[in-house]
Formats: sequence, structure tokens, C-alpha cells
Amino acid sequence: MSLTNATPLQVAQSARLGSRKLAVLSTEERNAALTAIHEALAAGKDEVLVANAKDLEAANKAAAGGTLSQSLVKRLDLGKKGKYEDMLQGILDVRDLEDPINKTTSRTLLDDDLLLTRLTCPIGVLLIIFEARPEVIANISALALKSGNAAILKGGRESSHSFAAIASLISSALSSTAVPPSCLQLVQTHDVVADLLKLDDYIDLCIPRGGNALVKYVKNSTSIPVLGHADGLCITYLCADYPVEKAIKILIDAKTSYPAGCNSLEQLLVESSALTTTLPAVAQALLDKGVSLRCDPLALSALKEKLDSHSAALLQEAGEKDYDTEFLDLILAIKTVDNVEEAISHINTHSSHHTDAILTSSSSAAKHFLSSIDSSSVYWNTSTRMADGQRYGFGTEVGISTNKIHSRGPVGLEGLTIYKWTIEGDAQVSAEYGAGGKAWKHQKLPTGDDEWTAQNDEEKELLRKFRAGKTNSV
Repeated sequence: MSLTNATPLQVAQSARLGSRKLAVLSTEERNAALTAIHEALAAGKDEVLVANAKDLEAANKAAAGGTLSQSLVKRLDLGKKGKYEDMLQGILDVRDLEDPINKTTSRTLLDDDLLLTRLTCPIGVLLIIFEARPEVIANISALALKSGNAAILKGGRESSHSFAAIASLISSALSSTAVPPSCLQLVQTHDVVADLLKLDDYIDLCIPRGGNALVKYVKNSTSIPVLGHADGLCITYLCADYPVEKAIKILIDAKTSYPAGCNSLEQLLVESSALTTTLPAVAQALLDKGVSLRCDPLALSALKEKLDSHSAALLQEAGEKDYDTEFLDLILAIKTVDNVEEAISHINTHSSHHTDAILTSSSSAAKHFLSSIDSSSVYWNTSTRMADGQRYGFGTEVGISTNKIHSRGPVGLEGLTIYKWTIEGDAQVSAEYGAGGKAWKHQKLPTGDDEWTAQNDEEKELLRKFRAGKTNSV
């Protein structure tokens, strides 16, 4: 990794050249680089946390002065229990995943001695723009190297000390590996984002990691494809038939385990028949955890009748804007709905299409919900906090995408690959085929490497000859 003050154009050109060298490195060479990064960050933990403490001190002062949000301060803290270790483990998890590039995903015999193949390959150069979250450097570095992509990283000023410390360790680690230094670059120059976003000739994909304002700015300022989400407005629908103990367990996790997370619960829809049965116990459990509840009139009335006077006094009346707000704090909006259809309509209208869930014992209601909700992740009887690349088995993630093309939901290795087509032939040309000419065979072949995946003896023989490099004899 290079800590650079070069111009945006120089950075992008260098990354493009590096990406082409990285793309042809072996799996073993890329994995060795990840091992080196892990070892360097593990050995340098104290150094990184000292740097992170400097950023936290400045961030807390900024938050006290009203110039930085508390949610950003929380995301900045690398010393939070287990956070640094999770970052390190994510590197190893990515290293140990199957290599995502050069995989055959389609194989077609167009004609004798004419084989069409679709192969996975890297996207090329990634531009990652992020606020706080210093662990993003390690996450992105691991995913980029494993998937054969170069990455340009531009972080916010609030975490500059942390970024510099992590980048320095990664740079030192990579110096003894086959990975070109230009494949990972941390841009230190201030106010270069606008210029980077203009470089669509060199940068293939932009991934903003931060708040609503950052994501919207990036999307409105570039012709580079953007992968990400602007809001994490996650909603859960609680049905009357769901056991209260399980509901409490799930909702406490979804709201309180990390309120500043984009997968944290922001709204609870409650079936009207659960207002006086399930909701009071759920509400009390949330209040006991310090959650502020903003309720619609029906929920407010039911809870004031069922809760003790002290708890009832803590309840607030919800306004319409509360159902379109990502609080990123211990605040939860509660709304009453009569049935699953009303819940689906509300979620598809007000959700940010990040992660939404239903809590119910009815499989028919759940399946209808899962198929009807237009979000990147939709759950049945679990917490919205499950929306995470590591929990999905991706090792780690570059972010969450609510896009409807290329990649959706937590984006890991697969989301950082694309594909290309290859043809192996023997002097065939297009003019030989069509009206009055030769006919295409268009015979689909198995993509697996084992002969048993072939459907018949003819396909087995085709695969055997292709693997032996004797395509012209088929």
C-alpha cells in the first residue's frame, strides 16, 4: 500500500497499471499477501490503537462542539471490545475463501473445435471513499487483493491518524510480496474527491462508505458506477402469533447491539391484535435498555394502559417524519398495522431497501412477506443486524448495496468480480455460419472440472480432450 500525495490522475493511472499485474498473480501469491497483512496488523495493534486514540480525542471534541455526529464517533473507535480482533479475523477469513477469479461459469460448444467459455475476472480499479471506520482499510485491502482488484482509498479527516498507521503497516507488509505497491493506495491529499470522481477512464467502480450526505454526493457527482446505499432504514414487522420471549431477544439485538450500524432497527411495525399482548413486554424490554420509543396513537394508548406510570411517562408520540428517519441511535419508531399486506405496503414505501424482517409463526405469511418486500435482504424470525458480509460467510465486506444491478446486499468477493468471454477455435469465421452456411451446435457443456459432471459419454470425452489441450481434435 502506498501513502500518497500524488495527483488524482497519477494515482488512478498507477492503480490501473497495478491492477493488470495483480490480476495475473496466482492464488498463492495473493493469499501470501493477505497473510503478511494479517501478521503486520496483529503485531502493530498497539501502534494502531495509539493513533486511533488521537482521532477519538479530536472526534469527541468535535462532537461536543456539534460539528461531528455521535454515530461517526462510535464508528471510529477501533478499541471497542473485539473490533480489532474481528478486523484481523476478517483478513484470514477472506484469505481462506475459494479464489473468486478465473472460474468457469459457462461453457458452450458452438461448433466442432469452437468452444465458448465465460470466466470470472476482477472489475479492475475500485475507488473507496469512507468516513470514520478505519477498519475499512483492512477489509477493503483483503477483499481487493483476493479478488484481483486495485483499490484507491480516501478516508475522512476524522480518522487520519488511524488510516496512516494502518496503511503504513500494510505497505511494509506488502513490500516482501508479489503484489505491486500501486494496487493499494491511501490518498492523503485533502479535497481530491471531486477530481477522483471524474476519472472514469481509469476507475471502474466507486464504493462510498458513510452517511447519507456522502453517498448522495458521490452518486450525483460521477459517471463511474456507484455501489452502495444512502440509508439504513431497517424495519421489522411483529405479528401477534410470534412468541414474546423470542420477539424480545430479536428486537433487543436489532436495536441495541450497535445502534449506529446501518443494519440497526429503526422502525417496528406491530400487528394491531398484538398491541395489548406482545407489544407491552417488548416495549418494556426496550425501555429497560434505554431505547426511546416514538409511538403512533394506537400503540401509545395501548402501552400507557399496560405499562406502569414510570415507563408510560417515557413514551413519546411519533411524528410522520419519524417513519422516514434513520436515527442511528437508541430511538425506535413504532407503528400499528392491521395485517401483513399493510406492513408490506408501508415497508416498500418507507424502507431504504437495506434489510427488513418479519417475526411470525406463520410460514404462509412469512413466505408472502419474503417474496413481496423489495429490499436487498429480507428476513424471517431474526435480527436485521444479521446483514453483514462476515455473518454471510463472505469473510468481510466492502459495504452493503441496495443496487438492483451487479451486486445486492452485503458485498464480498463475488460482488467484486465480473466476467469475460473467451473462444477457442481453429480458423472458423462468422461468415461460414447462417443462411446457406454451417449450423451452430450451441451445445451446453458442464462447467465442473470433474468428468462425472458431464451428462453423457460424449460430453465426458469432450471435457477430457479440452482439458488435455486437444480442442482441435474434438
